[in-house]
Amino acid sequence: MANITLIAPCHFGLEAVLKREIQDLGYKITEVDDGRVTFTGDDHAVARSNIFLRTAERILLKVGEFRATTFDQLFEGTKALPWEDLLPNHAKFWVAKVSSVKSRLFSPSDIQAVMKKAMVERMRIYTGITWFPEDGPSYPLRVTIKKDLVTVALDTSGTSLHKRGYRVSPVIAPISETLAAALIKLSPWHPDRILVDPFCGSGTIPIEAAMMAKHIAPGAKRDFLAETWESLVARDSWMDARQEAKMGIKRDVETDIQGYDIDPRAVRFARKNAEAAGVEDLIHFQTRPVKELSHPKKYGFIITNPPYGERLQEQKELPDLYSQIGEAFVGLDSWSMYLITSYEDAERCIGRKADRNRKIYNGMLKTYCYQFLGSKPPRKSDLRG
Repeated sequence: MANITLIAPCHFGLEAVLKREIQDLGYKITEVDDGRVTFTGDDHAVARSNIFLRTAERILLKVGEFRATTFDQLFEGTKALPWEDLLPNHAKFWVAKVSSVKSRLFSPSDIQAVMKKAMVERMRIYTGITWFPEDGPSYPLRVTIKKDLVTVALDTSGTSLHKRGYRVSPVIAPISETLAAALIKLSPWHPDRILVDPFCGSGTIPIEAAMMAKHIAPGAKRDFLAETWESLVARDSWMDARQEAKMGIKRDVETDIQGYDIDPRAVRFARKNAEAAGVEDLIHFQTRPVKELSHPKKYGFIITNPPYGERLQEQKELPDLYSQIGEAFVGLDSWSMYLITSYEDAERCIGRKADRNRKIYNGMLKTYCYQFLGSKPPRKSDLRG
């Protein structure tokens, strides 16, 4: 299956981060749109992108694209796609998800029914089979209709890629793994610089940072739906990608990553999650309030996801909490802080305007990544003088 086209959805506002990741894997970007990046790759691209990409939500195999403003056009456009080349005769196939934006076709249930009927009709014509048992591997479709342009793709991931498999002990409303990884990638943090998350919760940000430091592929410990599609993705592709991931792990990493939380239960869970991820040796977790945040080292990073105030009771506490963040940050000479929140008064309460901010949609919730930039450490050549 050479020269395939793949679509990687992501959080709105993080397209540039995902684009860099895909390019680092060696694949060519063909389109960047709101919440998704399209790229082309070789036979191994499905396996490698699922296993190695940290900020993609899933990997979709593009089947085709056509314009439709009526259900007749939708039926004929779907029927024209080569389903007999993609699906085995016993495949279970259905339209799992429909997204319609600024298009004349917008009813998900009607779109799903019309497209399913068209797929069955095409399969009947080209296979000569009149009834399909659908008791084989699953081939769910994801369909996007934007300005009447229908994009049809097969979901190769199955379970969303943010589920790495290491979160054995979650706490309430943790940041997703993909968003945590993106937040780190938005910063210039490197393993030779200290990283502290003073609101670590279940440990997601420190764990993602430690996995990056150790070069642990985010999908190395989980399965993917397309592993059952032997007619489309060769088993060797998955074996090769997993071997590449295994060989890439750095065993002798030295880094200083710390996670604090005021809730001792969350800290216990964070330690268990870090152990499941294979990075417990790289992270120091501690029960500590943000007002006690201090550190003697210079040029460190705070990367964090503090409370947003989604509950009424929390809203009353936010001004004081964000003031404490600001006071602690003042005492950290030359540090940088990357903070994601939907709290609109964050900058005012912190007492400093961010050097940069980036709008990111966490699901339907509009958040901002506030970037407070500290000093850069001197270059080694400057120190040698």
